[in-house]
Amino acid sequence: MRALALAAALAAGLSAASAPPPEPQGNCAVCGMFVANFPDWASAISFKDGTTAWFDGPKDLFACLLDLGRYAPRRKAADIVSIRVKDYYGLAPIDGRKAFYAMGSDVMGPMGRELVPFASEADARDFLKDHKGQRILGFQEVTPAVLKALE
Repeated sequence: MRALALAAALAAGLSAASAPPPEPQGNCAVCGMFVANFPDWASAISFKDGTTAWFDGPKDLFACLLDLGRYAPRRKAADIVSIRVKDYYGLAPIDGRKAFYAMGSDVMGPMGRELVPFASEADARDFLKDHKGQRILGFQEVTPAVLKALE
């Protein structure tokens, strides 16, 4: 239910035009790992005040989004102006709300099993075939149960 409320708040007209700085900075807001060590997986949430929270992968980004009270206690969903993940094949930043996430593959991220992001559903489907993936998820389908299954 929290995921649906968050998704609704994010869909309520927040701008995706604001992108985080091009280079990952600082430590992951969830696990504390140095994000610049994993530039291919770097994900970010940018806020209205111009700050950016960095993550070493989409899995930790979603952990934060689904529990802002724990990982960003002074933030609300309404403070978010953009969510960026990197397309697995092109390595370009893409809108995390529009990405397709492959789950259950043989590809590991910095923290092990990961949600692998793609700009196109066709690329995500090809990836599933090539890497023994289980399913493709949209942004709103990522729930705490999905994250738990990746542990």
